[in-house]
Amino acid sequence: MNRFKIDRDISQAETLPASFYRDQTVFAQMKEDIFARSWQFIGDSGSLVPLDNFVHPFFFLENYLHEPMALIRDQNGEIRCTSNVCTHRGNLVAHNPGTVKGLTCMYHGRRWDLKGKFKSMPEFQDAKNFPRPCDDLHQFKLEEWGPFLFTALDPEVDFSIIRAFLDTYVGFLPLQEFKYDSISSKDYLVNCHWSLYCDNYLEGFHIPFVHPDLNAVLDYGSYATELFDYGTLQIGYANGADETFDLPKEHLLYGKNVAAFYFWIFPNIMLNFYPWGLSVNVVKPISSNKTKVSFMTYLHGENKFEGAASKLMDKVEREDEYVVEGVHQGLHSRVYKSGRFSPTREQGVHHFQRMLADRL
Repeated sequence: MNRFKIDRDISQAETLPASFYRDQTVFAQMKEDIFARSWQFIGDSGSLVPLDNFVHPFFFLENYLHEPMALIRDQNGEIRCTSNVCTHRGNLVAHNPGTVKGLTCMYHGRRWDLKGKFKSMPEFQDAKNFPRPCDDLHQFKLEEWGPFLFTALDPEVDFSIIRAFLDTYVGFLPLQEFKYDSISSKDYLVNCHWSLYCDNYLEGFHIPFVHPDLNAVLDYGSYATELFDYGTLQIGYANGADETFDLPKEHLLYGKNVAAFYFWIFPNIMLNFYPWGLSVNVVKPISSNKTKVSFMTYLHGENKFEGAASKLMDKVEREDEYVVEGVHQGLHSRVYKSGRFSPTREQGVHHFQRMLADRL
């Protein structure tokens, strides 16, 4: 077993050692100790299961944990997340999204209703003690926050902890009006360890050095980080009053020029709220030196995302990629061991690395 420790006192703490990012055993260990216990963002219900009697197969962290799952909206409009694996011989049940009357395995004809309950199976009339509860499709936890869906294999925390923190700051937004924009949504492949991408996201320290265009619209001196048990919030304030949130009077930050709320949910989900909508970023490990980052864009109200905002987001992403890929290469140095945290600017990184160390 690997042992890592990050001092609780950020003014004394050292970062995770370079070996953390290189060790293949640690990378494999994180599958069970980190990601199998995490909540993961699936998408929005309107895009994935738009109609009653609709099934949407997908994989939980495809190409990493790769757990076959299915979102199912039944005839009453209720949405569930079930296993997409036949309880007979393990074949995938649903292969494509679409409307269905029930679920049938194409291999030997085993059938379930849209609640995942076993219905029938050919040639099993002589089987004893059959069917059993394990012949139903396994049910995974599913949480809805507005139109957004989250699921987990075996979550270590109740989703209510995450929901409460999100609602405190962005609960006033009309989430049901947010619409998925496939044109501006895209995937990026980054040549680095997945956690380095999160490290970079979790601090605004690098903004003046790496993102000159972003720095021009944000008030770096007022940039703030809030920590909670299962994530962080970074608050970006605008230099001027343009393109800021119209916060309600009861809001904690009423009267301030907030340009962005950057939420991070452990270990790999970013929910970035802007006046024009939401950019969801999910950081997906592929290997210890390759990561896929999925950007999903949701717009609401007047479309202010086209043009400058869209170009800026892509430019910032490319700048971040360049930096984290450089860090990834530097961590393979024979002479670099670990670093220190800025007590004023890297609280989020310290929080993240402590969470990783505690779970490993």
